[in-house]
Order: sequence, then structure tokens, then C-alpha cells
Amino acid sequence: MYSIGALTRLATTFVRSGLLNPGRPDRIVRQVGALARWGLSLAGEYTSAARRDPHRTAIIDDAGSLTFAEVDLRTNRLARDLARFGTPRIGLLCRNHRGAIETMIAASKVGADVVLLNTGLSAGQLRTVLEQQRVEVLVADEEFALDGVDLPRYTAWSDSGASDLERICADGAAEPLSPPDRAGRTIILTSGTTGAPKGARRPAAHSLAPVAAMLSKIPLRVGDKVLIAAPVFHTWGFGGLQFSTALRATLVLRRKFEPAAVNRLLAEQACTALWVVPVMLQRLLDHGDVPRLPALRVVAASGSALPGDLATEFMDSYGDVLYNLYGSTEASWVAVAQPADLRAAPGTAGRPPLGTRLAILDGDGTETAAGATGHIFVANEMLFDGYTHGDGKEIRDGMLRTGDVGHLDAEGRLFVDGREDDMIISGGENVYPREVEDLLSRMDAVLECCVAGVDDPEWGQRLAAWVVLHPGASLDADAVRAHVREHLARFSVPRDVVFLEVLPRNATGKVLVRELPR
Repeated sequence: MYSIGALTRLATTFVRSGLLNPGRPDRIVRQVGALARWGLSLAGEYTSAARRDPHRTAIIDDAGSLTFAEVDLRTNRLARDLARFGTPRIGLLCRNHRGAIETMIAASKVGADVVLLNTGLSAGQLRTVLEQQRVEVLVADEEFALDGVDLPRYTAWSDSGASDLERICADGAAEPLSPPDRAGRTIILTSGTTGAPKGARRPAAHSLAPVAAMLSKIPLRVGDKVLIAAPVFHTWGFGGLQFSTALRATLVLRRKFEPAAVNRLLAEQACTALWVVPVMLQRLLDHGDVPRLPALRVVAASGSALPGDLATEFMDSYGDVLYNLYGSTEASWVAVAQPADLRAAPGTAGRPPLGTRLAILDGDGTETAAGATGHIFVANEMLFDGYTHGDGKEIRDGMLRTGDVGHLDAEGRLFVDGREDDMIISGGENVYPREVEDLLSRMDAVLECCVAGVDDPEWGQRLAAWVVLHPGASLDADAVRAHVREHLARFSVPRDVVFLEVLPRNATGKVLVRELPR
């Protein structure tokens, strides 16, 4: 239950966002009626938005634009076609475009589960995931080869425009539907940077508390234009979809991330918000030319570690509009760093939003003092429902163990020191690769880097560094080691320093440690 103070902050947050703005009484009645029938699912949010703002633009993508009324009609048609299979478990293998969004809405209208498939999966991984997640119908872009996959398939995007989804959404039976007997679930794959990805069941929202939590830290408003560059199959991209839909925002989508095209879209569409993963921030900066963007108020980043220097460098170019969320597929959100936090304490993960409990616990479950490293635990309205294979994560006092270690500073700001399983023991010393990685990333010659532990016959484990230099820059392994030795303890010095042209990353920008040369 919320305290009086929390309820006051909740109401203030909703007023500031425009969620409580007045409107035409007849449309508000239809909006509330749709939410009462369908609930706070994607189906409910789009159906209610079509009743409140039928002519507002809902989606702008490479194929054009659609209003909320058009999306509601098109997804009715698609839902009726999907219902031929009963209530199937649907695999979605798509880039960012209307077909991906409409499939999720249509699945919600028939109560079907949706498995969001990473577009970077190998053919073998894809077949394994489809089998493990018991996918019955596949919706995929034409570009993806599906050798060895024997499932009913819909093409979601074709460069010719003649996809199965477009044909059905344009010409299918359009009668309204009734809400399903069961609410479908969304299953998001963990990143799988060191092993096979696992399916995590995302819970359905039962109140506006998750929206309030995000709005308390990230100041989006009703009717914003949100360019979602983060992949919608990823927790952060999917979260951007949910968050934006609750605000009846216009989604601006592009199938592939290209810095020049994103900057152009931000300017042409007068986007008020940009949803990204951190590696996209670096690519936008590397591209150079930053257009004048007077409408841009929010750049929301999450999905992997955000180096402090990258945050300040980005804000120096784009303005103090950067909001960095620390969370995970399992925890949803833990903390949000606002621009003032990132200026005052570069590298911070920020503070917990409204309705979120955060604790740093030692091995005995005791809260640590400020500055002391411990295990990060969190409780919020959207903790995951467990993995699809049945396992879960440790829970203490209603709080989930994130799998990361970190500390709080004297101001209550969270700093993530690394993954629990990233810590190595070298010669009896606990070493966290993250602080070495952050140090190296601040060297003028270094474009990006990764630091991780490798086996060592004498010390048990040692640190290795993989470094990518800026074009034309010069640096050698001895200079890297000398820099670390000057700033950190001797056991933090990487013995192996490997220079690469590029770090191997998955589609969400996380470095694939298993693919780094040893």
C-alpha cells in the first residue's frame, strides 16, 4: 500500500504527464469502458487509445503512418486470423516496424503468449529456442533464413511490401473481438552473452503503478513522439513500447539503427524522446553532425553498462536530456539516473523510482554501509514470474537478487560494480573487471573495451582486456598496463591485452564474452 505522501507524489506525477487531462466526455467514457473490458494489456491500451484519440498517429515506420483507429482495426483482423490456431504460442522474429507491434497487440487480443526472439540468434540457437519455448506459430521478417524450422509461418515484413501481415491487416475480417478468457504472457529471452539464452516470463500490469514509477524519473507526457531505436524484442525496447502506449504516444520506428537516419528522424518528426541502448549513444557521437533538436526532452538508455564519460560527452552534444535506467529482464527496473545525477556522479545508476525498494546486502543478508559493496536486491511492481524452464532467482523480504554487486554513495545514489559471476579471485584478491573497464574506456585513444577474467595456472584467474582504438590512434599493451597500475591496485592490472577492430556484440549492444579471442 502507498503512504499518503506516496499517493500525493503519484497524483502529481500523473497530472504532470497529462494522464489526467480532460477530454471529450463521450470519448473518455469509451476509453474507460475499453480499459475495463480489456485491462492494462497491449490490447487494452491500444483499444482504449483508439476510443479516446482515434485520429492520433499511433505508429510511424518505414512503410508510413497509422492512426490508433487503424491499428485497432488492423489488429482485429490479424487476431481473427491467428485464432485459426486456437490460442497459439507465437514466436516473433522481427526488427522494429509496425508488423512487430501489431503482432503483439493481436496476440494480446486472443490471449496468446508471445516469445520475443533475438534477431541475432544463430540458426542452431533459433531452432533450440523454438523447441524449448514450445513455439507453435512463427511471425518473422522475410530476411531471416529459417532452415530446418517446420512451423506455420507469417511473413511480417517484406521489402516488396507484400507481407502476410500486411495482406491480412488490410483485407481480413474486421468484426470486433471479445476479450479472451486468459491474458497472454510475453516471454523475453535473457541476453545469453556467456551461454544459451533463457526465457523469462514478463508479468502483466494490474495497475498504473509501473507507469507511475517510470514517470517519476523519466518525464514523458501524453501524446509524445517516441523514437524507439532499442530492439523491441529486448526488455528495454519492449518496455519503451509499454510505457509509450500507456501515454498514447506516437511510436517512431526504423527497422535498422543508422546514426544519420536516426538524427534525421529526430529532427523531421520533432521527436520528444529517443529510446536507446548505450552503444547507440556512442555511435551517434561517432557520427558527428548533431542536428538542432529543440523538441527532444528525453533520451532514455538502458540494456548494458553506461560509462560515465559517455554520459557526459553525450549530454555535452545533445543537451542534458539523458536518463539511464539500470534494470534487467528479471527485475524490470532498479534505479534511474537523471541528467543531474549523471553530471554530479558520472557512472551512477541513479536512485530507485517511486514504489521501488532497493537494498545492498552482504552474504548474511545484512544491509551494507554507504560505500561498501554487496549484492543488489530490489522489489517493484514488475518483477518477473520466473524462467520458463521453472527456475527463479533468490528472494529476500520480497526483494529479488539481481545478480549484480554494487554500493550506495553518501547521497543514496547506486553504483553497479559488476556481475556477481564476473568477479574473479586472483592470488586471493577479489577483483571486479568493471572498474578496470571504466578506467580504460576513459583513455583518449580507446574507443571501447571489455575486461574479463580468464584462467591462470599460477594465480587461479587473471584479468584480460580487449581494446578497440579510435581510428588513427596509437596505444600498446605496456601503456595500457602502466595506466591501470598507476590508478588501481596491482592485482587489477590485465596481463593480457588484445587489440581488436571491433568488439563482438549482440543485437542489444552487449559484448559477447564467449566470442572474444583467448
